[in-house]
Amino acid sequence: MTNRGIAITPQAFFLDASPGRRFCLYYPPAGICRGGLLYVHPFAEEMNKSRRAVTLQALEAARCGYAVLLIDLFGCGDSDGDFADARWQIWLDDLAVAASWMKGVCSAPITLWGLRLGVPLMLEYARDSGVTFKGFILWQPVVTGDHFLTQFLRLRLANEMLSGSDTKTSVKDLRHELAEGRILEVAGYPVAPQLAAAVDGIRLSELVDASGRYHWFEVAPSARPFPPASSKTILSWTERGAAVHEQQILGENFWQSQEITVCPELFAATTRLLTNGI
Repeated sequence: MTNRGIAITPQAFFLDASPGRRFCLYYPPAGICRGGLLYVHPFAEEMNKSRRAVTLQALEAARCGYAVLLIDLFGCGDSDGDFADARWQIWLDDLAVAASWMKGVCSAPITLWGLRLGVPLMLEYARDSGVTFKGFILWQPVVTGDHFLTQFLRLRLANEMLSGSDTKTSVKDLRHELAEGRILEVAGYPVAPQLAAAVDGIRLSELVDASGRYHWFEVAPSARPFPPASSKTILSWTERGAAVHEQQILGENFWQSQEITVCPELFAATTRLLTNGI
């Protein structure tokens, strides 16, 4: 049961990292700390679209007794650095710094919570860090990086069409430019070839710990089977011995919607999970 009568005041601060500093919001737990929750945000504009939903969930998690940390990765949000200089390895290092800070304020076990591209990032960190986490909350995880990158590059093609450009650019052309070492600006975000290559190589099926507990939430506008790629990944994880609890949530893809919105069903399901102790 959440402590709805207790006001939670987030604490904003900058965390020293390399290079520069990272902007963080810490939500202290109401009452006795039941656990830590480290959130890993999605890619580019999806981060901004999802801020409201994540803020509401962080507040509710704190009322459930969890210490919650939100960190803006290098080149993102209010942290130091430009997006053009962002690299996958820097983001992995950021999570190590954030997890270390969390251990200093929360002696209880820590759970990693990610949205979209934040999921493979946090799972790669967890796999290689040697740190034991209580569990993992997966909000609409990106399963294959090549598909995600292709969809992202199509945003640039859509903008070119809307601008009335006569340029006949294709995703293949954009991938060629990245392969040639050029930075591409997509929907206002300059993406370095090194970052694009790291994203392109993501295979979520490879980022599993047999002893891990995974809570997979897949959002859809109506009841339907899980996407084939997601189902295949879940099957491969369970075959390796991982405990995977998947759940379909009916609602809007708030990380991509035109207007800032939330998904109440996802919010409620995640809160139930936290209330029951993950």
